[in-house]
Amino acid sequence: MEAFLVSTGIVALAEIGDKTQLLAFILAAKFRKPVPIILGILIATIANHAFAGAIGSWVTSALAPETLRWVLGISFLAMAAWTLVPDKFDEEEARLARFGVFGTTLIAFFLAEMGDKTQIATVALAAQYGAFYTVVAGTTLGMKIANVPVVLLGDRVAHKIPVRLVHSIAAMIFATLGVVTLFA
Repeated sequence: MEAFLVSTGIVALAEIGDKTQLLAFILAAKFRKPVPIILGILIATIANHAFAGAIGSWVTSALAPETLRWVLGISFLAMAAWTLVPDKFDEEEARLARFGVFGTTLIAFFLAEMGDKTQIATVALAAQYGAFYTVVAGTTLGMKIANVPVVLLGDRVAHKIPVRLVHSIAAMIFATLGVVTLFA
């Protein structure tokens, strides 16, 4: 249960203000069809985070426990620093309209999530907890918690979220995980 809750919470926080959340906002504003956008985000996130979770699970079998502890600890500390760096959104990521609302969302979200903070976090969390399904379910739920309100409510709530504060909290959680991993 810890793996699920930590994965959900940390990804939900890390996703606020992230480029994929900005992408969700732009898709919602452009298409104004929340159901196919939400479904596209869900399928893209499951595919992307399952891939990331598989890499995280593989890493645990490929590295010695002591090496893995150091790699994960340093990775979590790096994620803490990265979380504090604001994302930039490329409008080109939303220009796939010829594939329809669902297809555009699926492709754009999958590609935007490649190498993103939340994907890297999924790799690290899957390696940390050794619980592939639990971590992928948690990180996917975290993505939905952060993105569904943006799709449904758009600009009515986007400007009310203190992004800097949320990123600081996420960075503290990543840093805590890094320190605990290194020194526990």
